[in-house]
Amino acid sequence: MTKLLDQIDGPADLKGLDDDQLQQVAQEVRELIIDTIGEIGGHFGANLGACEIAVALHSLLNSPTDKVLWDVGHQAYPHKVLTGRGDQLHTIRKYGGLAPFCAMQESEHDIMGAGHASTSVSYAVGIKEAMRRGTGADGRVVAVIGDGALTGGVSFEALLNAGGMDMPIVIVVNDNGMSIAPNVGALSRYFNRMRLNPKLYHAREDAEETLTKLPAGIGKRIERLGPILKESLKAYWAPGLFFEELDLAYVGVIDGHDVKALRQAIGEALEADRPVVVHCKTVKGKGFVPAEEGGLEGMEKWHAAKPGSISNGAVAEPAPPPKKPKVPGPPQYTTVFGEALVEECRRDDRVVGITAAMNSGTGLNILQRELPERYYDVGIAEQHAILFAAGLALQGAKPVAAIYSTFLQRAYDQIVHDVCLQRLNVVFAMDRAGLVGDDGPTHHGAFDISYMRCLPHLVQMAPRDEAMLVHMLHTAVVYDEGPIALRYPRGEAEGLRLPRRPEPIEIGTGELLRESDRVALLGYGYGVSLALGAADLLAAEHGVEPTVADARFAKPLDGELIERLAAEHDLIVTLEENVLAGGFGSGVLEHLADNDLLGGTRVLRIGLPDRFVTHGKPALLREEVGLTPAAVADRVAQAVLEPSAALA
Repeated sequence: MTKLLDQIDGPADLKGLDDDQLQQVAQEVRELIIDTIGEIGGHFGANLGACEIAVALHSLLNSPTDKVLWDVGHQAYPHKVLTGRGDQLHTIRKYGGLAPFCAMQESEHDIMGAGHASTSVSYAVGIKEAMRRGTGADGRVVAVIGDGALTGGVSFEALLNAGGMDMPIVIVVNDNGMSIAPNVGALSRYFNRMRLNPKLYHAREDAEETLTKLPAGIGKRIERLGPILKESLKAYWAPGLFFEELDLAYVGVIDGHDVKALRQAIGEALEADRPVVVHCKTVKGKGFVPAEEGGLEGMEKWHAAKPGSISNGAVAEPAPPPKKPKVPGPPQYTTVFGEALVEECRRDDRVVGITAAMNSGTGLNILQRELPERYYDVGIAEQHAILFAAGLALQGAKPVAAIYSTFLQRAYDQIVHDVCLQRLNVVFAMDRAGLVGDDGPTHHGAFDISYMRCLPHLVQMAPRDEAMLVHMLHTAVVYDEGPIALRYPRGEAEGLRLPRRPEPIEIGTGELLRESDRVALLGYGYGVSLALGAADLLAAEHGVEPTVADARFAKPLDGELIERLAAEHDLIVTLEENVLAGGFGSGVLEHLADNDLLGGTRVLRIGLPDRFVTHGKPALLREEVGLTPAAVADRVAQAVLEPSAALA
């Protein structure tokens, strides 16, 4: 049978189809995602739940004149398929392929870039206000936001603004009860009540009308109460109360997998000329049995699919075990951190762990399992996570806020004003520091050294391997003189044996690993393994035997070590997986310049370029930006042989 999807090259091709045909298109989009993403891997569950929403929206709107704004992008694969990118879906998240999230440079239908949650409503308010002012082409504006993203504080700010400005936008709440893990907090429980009582909205209206028709003059008296009665009834019946109190009209709960119902509800909302929330109930993993029927555990497991995990629409049969037993590889840094944090909690009753809706991503799922009373998930609310940590610290606790480097950017004011200014004992554990791979520029941890190094009272450190990570976490926990941050990369560690009992490291001290002359390679975090690899190549291929040192701390720097390297070497090379501007290398240069020690010593800084790095496997990205042992060795050799050219 010919697929309708084969005839869809863009949103305009949906316009002539009836409801049944559109329902079929949604199912065909779902099957394409299951087949393609099941083979290559990628964000999965939320996309399967958003197929009908995407079809309904694009059948009603005229994109890109009308604007559809997809929050985060985990739910935007159907949108990509319907906007002419279905034949490229197999390239998504691959180097040179489709972006993992919405990307303005990729399609005119991607109205805004989205990799961090809770932003779509704010974009929508700004876009529509510009339209009302006559700036740019006029059109209708719809923001799609998940119930998980509504736990982010910025979404509430946008809802308040939309209602206050009477902004004629439509906000589609894609409510599947999940973000990556099950949603937490009062709003989640509120949505649960509404999902379980979809008839309440109509019951409330019927009750209001019935009361005004009571005999013996009672009905007229009730009618005269007007707003008082209405508010009392709304408070009693509950659905939509939260939104309506913000002057947002509320429609729901709509079956998010019924194209006809969605088109009717969203169509009416588009005609309302006021802000309207359309609340849609969807199933994360819809159409894929292990996710759909696996409950919350199944939905969480299938948030993303691993390559080759699905075959013919079902879970792929596991490959037969190899004839020889597979030697286990090094542990993941995330796992090492999670297990080490559990041990720190057992040693010190003050220690607690905090995550912002990323329990497994940060390794805190281990703490959640082992010591649930010491574990806190605050939802997609990084700002609140840091303020919550500050409150705990004020009372004498030792909170460890485990948040990806890229997501911690969202809480910058809280880091500055509420933690550093007050010199509180908060530990920032930044997973995914450096290049993270397929998730791309929205998720690369490229800036944390720079954005934290300028802050007073804050200690910064980074481990070169998993053993050092265990020591550094212990150092952070026992440090009681203010905030302290440690960054560590995504992926496998180095394969070293973990210490039986961690030891604290003296703050602000580095370590010499190899000692020679002429050239010194000074690494920070991942930069140390890079330095060690480059040193081997320099010795083997260029006859240069460099000194190798591990800075361990970006703040405070080990001034004594840096000054010794400057005095005994012609060239110091700093290595870091962070942008150069304001980074670790800049700190080394500043120290030497401030102490008038540059003299005849040259400094070569190697790090990430002054641009956003694309998505792709980390090995490919490091090749692109020159963060490989071979690329570093070539640059150092050139600096030794042709100093003026290499340092220009």
